[in-house]
Amino acid sequence: MLIVFSGLPGTGKTTIAKALSHRLGAFYVRVDTIEQAIRNAGVLANDVGRSGYDVANEIALSNLCLGNVVVIDCVNPVAESRRAWADIASRAGVSLFNVLVVCSDVLEHRRRVETRVGDIAGLTPPGWQSVLGHDFEAWSEAPFTLDSAVVSAEQAVERIVGQLLPTKQCIMPPMTNV
Repeated sequence: MLIVFSGLPGTGKTTIAKALSHRLGAFYVRVDTIEQAIRNAGVLANDVGRSGYDVANEIALSNLCLGNVVVIDCVNPVAESRRAWADIASRAGVSLFNVLVVCSDVLEHRRRVETRVGDIAGLTPPGWQSVLGHDFEAWSEAPFTLDSAVVSAEQAVERIVGQLLPTKQCIMPPMTNV
């Protein structure tokens, strides 16, 4: 199964995606990390463009083909990137589950954006004006949506797991050391 988290910066995607990955023992891919690694390599004349998404697509495909559940953490703002994830799931022969994370409380969203500390070396998190100006296309089909202003990360994970279990997908609990 391929689980793709989408949403503007500061909505809580990363917190929820990491918690879900841990819960499911899934392979976790964060596009921001890939994009910053590309920038750090200094091999591009311009910004990374779609290259981070292209790399993440191939990493996801490789891991899906190994039988891993894969969780993707990305903004995923345009139909093109959403179609690419659907194509990866199709090529791997797995289900795709899209999760859109929003924060309906504008003041809380702004507070999160303005107070967050970056956790990727070399990457400065976007400011509030950048988040407000971010291009984010409407979805053609509504994804499973979580409002992080009204649910905690733990509650969000439980809601996602509750949605996944009825699909009868084989989701193994994380391995524990014996």
